[in-house]
Amino acid sequence: AILTDLDRLAEELAERRSAVAGPLRIVAPFGYGRLKIAPILAAFALEHPELAPSLTLTEDPRGAMRTNLWDVLIHVGRLPDLDLIQQKLAPNRRFLCAAPCYASRYGLPKTPNDLSEHRIGVVREDQADVTLWSLTSLNGDAKLIRIHPSFESNDGEVIRGWALGGLGIIERSEWSVFDDLQEDRLLPVLPDWRLPDADVVALMNPRSVRAARIEAFVSHLKTQFSESAWLLDH
Repeated sequence: AILTDLDRLAEELAERRSAVAGPLRIVAPFGYGRLKIAPILAAFALEHPELAPSLTLTEDPRGAMRTNLWDVLIHVGRLPDLDLIQQKLAPNRRFLCAAPCYASRYGLPKTPNDLSEHRIGVVREDQADVTLWSLTSLNGDAKLIRIHPSFESNDGEVIRGWALGGLGIIERSEWSVFDDLQEDRLLPVLPDWRLPDADVVALMNPRSVRAARIEAFVSHLKTQFSESAWLLDH
């Protein structure tokens, strides 16, 4: 209890002088947090030596939020059933894609209905129904497709690696496969059809939302993302 009170006192003193100091507890998804958020958080902490960063990676953001031991939760895709304000950090499209070796061996679907004839991989995370895909054509036609996965993992980079090896078609975020698509390591599948976007958003814990360190870090995130290669064509 004494240590908790000391932490709280140090935090209050930092707030009074508007210092970027004290604990900064970030929650983020496994793959995105490890590959994108961790290096940004480390660089931010180097700029602010009084900061004590903490990064928790999880596939259950709602469960992490219930502990109340967090300041900022970063998520790919909005969490529609939450009352908290979700601040958009960066746009993020989603793509269906497959490796050239898979395309040469099996061909690629020409319509969404053709997906049933192909090997499909999914990422099981966030307790979402990842087997129901919503696709919209360029002229506005909408289709709901129930797919039957041939391979799966709870780690998006595992699924990406399997797709690069020719295992099948996957759905991945732009941040994950931007370079692969640019360099033809992966090919777009059904390019005339679009999946719903999964923007990168930040949720701030109401008890610490006005803290200087929170505002500074979220601003830093926006700056970093605005300079990311996968955003240059937005």
